[in-house]
Amino acid sequence: MHNASCVLYGPGSIQFEDREIPQLCDEHDIIVRIAYVGVCGSDVHFWKHGGIRTMVDPQKGIIMGHEACGIVHSKGKAVKSVELGDHVAIEPGIPCRRCKNCKDGQYNLCKAVKFAAAPPDSHGTLTKFFRIPEDFVYRIPPDIPLEEIVIVEPLSVAVHAVRLVDIRPGETVVVMGSGTIGLLCGAVAKAFGASQIILVDIIDRKLEFAEQFLPCQTFKPLSNASPEENAAALNKAFGIDDGVDVVIEASGAATSIQTGIHVLKSGGKYVQTGLGKPNVEVPILTLSEKELLVRGCFRYGSGDFELAASMLVKRQLDFKSLISSISTFEHVVDAWEKTARGEGVKNLIKVQD
Repeated sequence: MHNASCVLYGPGSIQFEDREIPQLCDEHDIIVRIAYVGVCGSDVHFWKHGGIRTMVDPQKGIIMGHEACGIVHSKGKAVKSVELGDHVAIEPGIPCRRCKNCKDGQYNLCKAVKFAAAPPDSHGTLTKFFRIPEDFVYRIPPDIPLEEIVIVEPLSVAVHAVRLVDIRPGETVVVMGSGTIGLLCGAVAKAFGASQIILVDIIDRKLEFAEQFLPCQTFKPLSNASPEENAAALNKAFGIDDGVDVVIEASGAATSIQTGIHVLKSGGKYVQTGLGKPNVEVPILTLSEKELLVRGCFRYGSGDFELAASMLVKRQLDFKSLISSISTFEHVVDAWEKTARGEGVKNLIKVQD
C-alpha cells in the first residue's frame, strides 16, 4: 500500500485501506510521514462504541488517531519553519481562523474546527502520510527520540489545564486521577512552581508510578467513605488545615469531582480536565459557599503546544518512562485493547520508520 490507513467503520470494525497520498493544496501545507501514534482513551471509546457524541458513518468510516509525530516528507513553497526530514509534533485540530473564538485567541473553541479522527469527515493520523498546515507543526530536534514526541499532544492538554487555573509558585495542587493526563498535569504544575503536588487514585500501581515519575505525594481514597470524608482525610493526612489551593480533576469520575470540590480551600481553583458521564451531581452548595473558581478544559489553545514542546526538548522529566508498549501498525487493536484494560501509561502504535 502507498498510503496504508486504519479506517474505523463502527464498533469493533476496522479495515486497512490504501487511501490516496495527500497532495499539497496550499503553499503553507506540509505532508508528514507519520512515525508513531499514541493511544488515547477516546480511541478506545471509538473502538468499543463507534464514537462519543457523533458516531462514525458505517458507509464512509474514519481514519483513526490524533496523537502523532513524524518526519517532514514534502512542503509548500512558502513553508519556512521546517525543512524536509525534520522531526515534528502535530497539533491535530485545525480551526477556521475566522470566527469570533478564533479571533479572540480561543481557537480550541472554534465550532468549525477540523480535529483529527472526528466524525463525520475529519480523518486522523493512523495513516502513512498526513497533510497539515505549517502553523500546526512543531519542529523537534533530532536528538529527541521520535516515539517521545507523541507525548507533546497529551502534555499540551496538561499545559492548557494548568494555565486555566493560573497555578502560582508555592501553591498546593491536588490532581484527581493518575492516568497519562493526571501525571502530566502534575508535571506541568510542578514546572509552574507548585510546592506540593498530591495525586489521588484508587489503583496502587498507578500511585507507585506517580511517586517515581514526578515525584509527588499520593493519596488513595477510602472505598467506604463519602467524598466529603475522603476530602477531610486527605487534608488531615498532609497537615492541610484550610483546604488546598488548586484541584485538577483528571479522571471524570463523579466521586472524584465531588471530592475535589470538598478538598479545596475557600476561594480555591478547580479545573475539570477529565471527561466522564455527561450529567454528574456536583456539591453546588459547597462550591458556592467557598466561592470557588471553576473552569472547564477542552483540548489546548494558543501557546500550549509550543510550551509542551519546549518542556520535552529541555528534558524536564523522564517522558520515555511514560511509554509502556509499542505495537506495530498491523496490530493497532492490540494497543487499543491494552489501553482498554488499563495496562501501562501510554501505549503507542509504530506506523513506519
